[in-house]
Amino acid sequence: MFANNEIGTIQPVAQIAQLAKEKQIIFHTDGVQAVSNLEIDVKKIGIDAMSISGHKFHAPKGIGALYLKNGLAIENLLHGGSQERELRAGTENVAAIVAMAKALELAYQNLAERTQKMKTLRDRTIKEISDNFQGAKLNGHSNRRLPGNVNFSFPKVEGDVLLMQLDMKGISASSGSACSSLSIEPSHVLLALGLDKAMAKGSLRITFGDENTSADLDYLLATLKEVLPK
Repeated sequence: MFANNEIGTIQPVAQIAQLAKEKQIIFHTDGVQAVSNLEIDVKKIGIDAMSISGHKFHAPKGIGALYLKNGLAIENLLHGGSQERELRAGTENVAAIVAMAKALELAYQNLAERTQKMKTLRDRTIKEISDNFQGAKLNGHSNRRLPGNVNFSFPKVEGDVLLMQLDMKGISASSGSACSSLSIEPSHVLLALGLDKAMAKGSLRITFGDENTSADLDYLLATLKEVLPK
């Protein structure tokens, strides 16, 4: 994982790629969270393969891409047709492919400005929650994290109950990975960090996009002050 989808931590991918290269291991990274949020030079980092998903940067859902280094041979995913350089048989969704390419182009046109805006919201959120909610624990690295990611655990709080309270106030957030939204088990990521089950179940993941504003953050913080004591 280039960057973790729950706690936002940016991994030392270049060092991992170097270790793999020294052992002649092909290196693949899941770049879904990182692409469109970070500058990525696949050659400089030493990435052999990287998967991305368009919905993370405003492309249609259901379209993604696999970067492969020139000369890297992999087994076919689907056999039969000659589409996708014979690696994945089936008619291509041309409209979604073009949309994803355009969305990615737009995301990188103003990357520095866009990510700085999200970092400002992120850092203020971390400070405000740390200062105003006793026992709140920031999960993940303090600054080596995705520009729009904030993840906190709160003692004596059930994450799913907190999410319902926020949802009733018109705020969309999550308690862990969107992939595991139907699971009642605490996040395996938070457990791996050493949190006990109670704290892991009391987690809140907030993610900002480039369309969010400081007014949105003011509303979020005011709502947390209202609902957390309940």
